[in-house]
Amino acid sequence: METLPATRPQKIADPDHEVLDVFAQRWSPRAFADRPVEPEKIRRMLEAARWTMSSYNEQPWRYVVASRHEDPAGYEKLLHCLNEFNQEWAQHAPVLMMSFYKTTFSRNDRPNRCAPHDVGAASAALTFQATAMDLYVHQMAGIQKDVIHETYDVPDDFEPMAGLAVGYLGDPAMLSEGKQKSERSPRSRKTLGEFVFGEEWGASAELVLDE
Repeated sequence: METLPATRPQKIADPDHEVLDVFAQRWSPRAFADRPVEPEKIRRMLEAARWTMSSYNEQPWRYVVASRHEDPAGYEKLLHCLNEFNQEWAQHAPVLMMSFYKTTFSRNDRPNRCAPHDVGAASAALTFQATAMDLYVHQMAGIQKDVIHETYDVPDDFEPMAGLAVGYLGDPAMLSEGKQKSERSPRSRKTLGEFVFGEEWGASAELVLDE
């Protein structure tokens, strides 16, 4: 059994209200262990994405997946679709993914404005399934869309959304000094009152205010 580094960050959230453990445990590391991810776990993550809700059950999401240990050539193709900043650390993740969404409804070719929301929901489901299996996912907005379209000959009605690095937690010492600081810093979030409104925009909903 692999021994986890002594410097493993403790990033468990301290929520104001009780939530499922996976929400408190999930975070987005950049340090990944050099340990292959079992194919069955990848399939389970994608199965969670498969059963995500979507507008009109369109299921507009698509994923490209590559394992560094199982498919080195495919992995390199996918890695070079990330921007330079993300390539620097993501090259150590054992699995990379790229999410896409279909911009139009298949039933009538009309624009599907909910497609970006739906692929985000699918990737969230995938991520929480990973958390339940002691895996970590770091989603990345820093991708090269032109490179992606050219590399995978993406159809005109599909858009790349995000890169995803997947793996077991690694030692922050493998990262640059600046990234180590981010890796070890505590997690924080806005309060409910800052983003849940009631009768007026910007005014906290009474429902979420402490009694």
